[in-house]
Amino acid sequence: MSIDLAHVNAELGRNPQGLVDWAIGLGQPAIVTTNFRPFEAVILHMVTRAKPDVPVVWMDNGYNTEATYRFADEVTKLLGLNLHIYLPRRSRAHREAVEGSTPGLDDPRHAAFTEEVKLEPFARALRETAPKVWFTALRATDTAVRAQMDPVSLNPDGLVKVAPLLHWSSKELYEYCEAHGLPNNFDYVDPTKGEDNRECGLHLAH
Repeated sequence: MSIDLAHVNAELGRNPQGLVDWAIGLGQPAIVTTNFRPFEAVILHMVTRAKPDVPVVWMDNGYNTEATYRFADEVTKLLGLNLHIYLPRRSRAHREAVEGSTPGLDDPRHAAFTEEVKLEPFARALRETAPKVWFTALRATDTAVRAQMDPVSLNPDGLVKVAPLLHWSSKELYEYCEAHGLPNNFDYVDPTKGEDNRECGLHLAH
């Protein structure tokens, strides 16, 4: 699959729905990942408008807030999501019984924790769904790494990574939710990040 990335990014990089429609139009197997954090309904609405049955992959680490689980159910029902949930090999209860509470960022066990609850489930999801196109709700304002990204990039493994909302502000996301009657969730915590502006590891590995 040959793609002129510079051309696509220049033409569609700031046109989220146009970028989604272009990527779906490639006719390749696609997935959209979500963690049901704030404004996630936007990417899910945009992608399912273009392809209603697209697999939606959620790596549920077991540490989400009650509000996040309720939000996940609400959005899944509202948009009729084809949701695929990937859980760690061990439950949170099992892990905590053996190893105690979530390790902090300065704990040497933190990397293994991230691998177990996020990276391994995602690797499993990639094997099972075998996508060629990956939609993600990454935003340039999230981290320094993401600020350097392009809306469309090609992973070393050939996966076309599409971040339609990369350049959108929270205000634009909020207005989209309002315009389309989409719910939101602000009670969200990612135990693998620890800090809002820190990479979780998923987008460094992929």
